[in-house]
This record gives sequence, structure tokens and C-alpha cells, in this order.
Amino acid sequence: MSTSTQPTDTPATTRRRPGLSARHLHFIALGSAIGTGLFYGSAGAIQAAGPSVLLVYLLGGAVVYFMLRALGEMAVRMPISGSFAEYTRRFLGRWAGYITGWMFAFEMLIVCLADLTAIAIYMRFWFPDTAQWIWVALTLLIVGAANLASVRWFGELEFVFTIVKVAAVVAMIVGGAAILAFGLGDPSTPTGLANLTADGGFFPHGPGGMISAFVLVLFAFGGTEIIGVAGTEAEDPAKAIPKAVNTVPVRILLFYFLAIGVILLLTPWREITGEESPFVQIFDTLGVSWAAAALNLVVITAALSAINADLFGAGRVVAGMARQHLAPSALSRTMRGVPVVTTLAMLGVLVVGVLLNWALPDEVFTIVASLATFATVFVWLMILLAQVASRRGMSVEERDALRFPVPLWPYGQVFAIAFILFTIGIMVWISEYHTALLTGVGFMALMSVLYLVTVRRRLPRG
Repeated sequence: MSTSTQPTDTPATTRRRPGLSARHLHFIALGSAIGTGLFYGSAGAIQAAGPSVLLVYLLGGAVVYFMLRALGEMAVRMPISGSFAEYTRRFLGRWAGYITGWMFAFEMLIVCLADLTAIAIYMRFWFPDTAQWIWVALTLLIVGAANLASVRWFGELEFVFTIVKVAAVVAMIVGGAAILAFGLGDPSTPTGLANLTADGGFFPHGPGGMISAFVLVLFAFGGTEIIGVAGTEAEDPAKAIPKAVNTVPVRILLFYFLAIGVILLLTPWREITGEESPFVQIFDTLGVSWAAAALNLVVITAALSAINADLFGAGRVVAGMARQHLAPSALSRTMRGVPVVTTLAMLGVLVVGVLLNWALPDEVFTIVASLATFATVFVWLMILLAQVASRRGMSVEERDALRFPVPLWPYGQVFAIAFILFTIGIMVWISEYHTALLTGVGFMALMSVLYLVTVRRRLPRG
């Protein structure tokens, strides 16, 4: 591949109007992985793997880190609108950019459906008799208004949401440590290190149980790639993106490993049922009712934040694709830096969430969470492959000039790519993921047909 497709300087015409400060981007990065996958979806992973889920979160976190470093390397070098959809188009070909962008939009919409459903489930804590679809409809109105505002307002809203989420997780860890240290809560509930080895041991379902949790854990990390999208809106991407990406290891250790560890120490893993957030359940079980109510409010905030960020990311990627003739041109129209047409179209699709929560209130979260996982790992795989392809097209001088190169090259990338392929293999192996796998492959096939029939004809030659 020629180096002419890999400019070291980004033309001004490819940059979006900046509206996010380094503060905004840092908090978007900090909060991007703190959502429904952690606050609610972690229950399924705990049930699948037992205490060994802690190892799964560490492995999954390593994959996310190398993926984000790959994205960060490209984003610092070329902070262009469209982010990874544009990078895959440049380095892997037009079809790759097209399918990556639409798969990301599909992923974000499915994750939004999961978060919408989670909010409705959380609201049962206070309003057990109110229909789920009502809360889904109200949530759509709130996030719709937020995403149709300016980029700056989006950043401020995410800033506030993230402060709430981070403070809550830290408070939960500190509160859990206090309960363990001073023997607070219900004395009939076993707590402490014994919970990690009791009832089947650290690997209660064997290696197979731990492996089956990979899919659920990677779903929890889904959406972290929005750092690359938001980074192109930053006022100084060369400084803001590395700072944001480099917070990832600390976030994984603090918000996943420590938080899940505290949950497992406070509550026997078999009692984490998924009927409510594990974060709420531990304090509810231990008799700390006011803390459970406060955390329930926090997990609702976290889901709102995730929906807000997911719509932001998907809207920017699809609008960038439209400017490259990979999506209808109307989707590129913006007002105050906001892709209004794209955002409205996605909000319209999310009305499906209202209908699903009306028709299948008990099954909808499990369905949409598994659907999102294939799209998530596919997008990550394409980001990693695009970065590898970009490196292969560089001269030695260009590689030496990289301002934010990936660490442990190329071993970290090989590990991350192999892990993702292994996770896709798990979805083939375990029958309960077959529907999600077939849906993801079916969506990819459908969009590929549309590419051949409609998009390819409109593409400029060369």
C-alpha cells in the first residue's frame, strides 16, 4: 500500500469543528466503559464463570487496551472525521470502511436498546408495577434532546454523568471495604475471601465456564472505541487522545477488577441473580437500603450516559461515511456541528426498543446484549487490522516519527487479534450465541449486498 494514503498532516477540510476540550475527552474516556455492561451485565458473567470472572475481566481489559492504542496511534496521526470507519477505508479498502462504519452503527443502536431496557429494569426498584416501555419512551426523549444540542453541550452532559458514575463506583468500593473490615451489614450473609473459593471453588464451572464468560465481558467493554470518535472533535487531538487512552489500564483495574472483586467478596456468587444490578443487590442483601436506592439512581445515570455517548459516536461515524459516499448524502448534514439527520434517524430506529419492551419485557436485555457482542468484536478486529495495515505501508522514517505508537509491537496486536478470533469461535461453539452470531453475519451480508447494488456505483473512480 502506498504511503500517499497515510498523511502525517491532516488537511483542515477533513477536520470537524472542534467542540470538546481535553477535560471533556478525558471524562468521556473515563466513563465510556462504565455502563450497563458493568452495572447490570456483570451478573451474567459472574454466573457463567463464578469468581474466575476476575481473570476474564483482566484478559478482556488487555484486549481493549491494545485495540485503543491501535486506534489512538491512527487518530493522533490522522484526526479525521469518521474515525475508524475512515481508517479501515483507507488501509483495508472501501468495502472494509463501509462495513465497519455500519457495523459500528448497528452495535451502538443495539447497545442503546440494551441500556434503554436496563433503565426500565432499574426503575422496578421504585415502581415495580409500571410497564417497562413507559420508561424507555421517556429516556428516548431525554437523550434525543441531548444529542440534538451542540457538541459542547454533549461534552458537558457526559462530564456530569461521568462524575456521578465514577464517584459511585469509588464509593461502592470504599463502602464495600468498610463492610468487610468492620463486619457491617447482615451477619447471615457470608463475606470475605472465602466467597472466592466456596461453592465450587474459583473455577466452579471449570475452564469452559470461564471461557463462556468472554462474550459477556467483552460486551461490557463495548463502546470504549468512542474515544477515537470523540478525539477527532477535541481541540488538540495530539495531546487529548493519548491522555484519554492511557487512562484505560487504571480504569480496568479500578472499575472492573476491584469493583467486581468487592461484589464477590460481599455476596456469594450464586446469589448474584441478575434480577437487579449486582451493585444494588449487594447493599440490598446486606440491609443497607439507603445505599441500594442511591446506587440504583447511579446505575440509571450510567445507562443514560451510555446511550448519550453511543448516539454521539454512531452519528459522527455515519455522517463521516456519508461524506465519503458510503452512506446517503443526507446523513452528512449538520447543524452546530451536530449530524442532525443521522441522529434523528437513529432515534427513530430506537423506537423499536419501546415496542420490544412492550412485547418481550423479560427477555429483551439478554437478546440485545448478545446481538451487540458480535458487532463489538468485529469493529475492534477491523480497527486492529487497519492499524496493522497502516504500519505495513509506512517507511522506517514514518514509523520512527509516530507520536503515539502502540506498545509491545507487534506482540500486543497479535494477542488482541487472536483473542477476538477466539471469542468469535466461542460464539460458534456455544449454542445460546448462535442467534446473535447469525444476526451479525446476516447484517454484514445484507449491507454487503447493498454496497454492491447501490453504494459502489456512486463511488468516484480511483
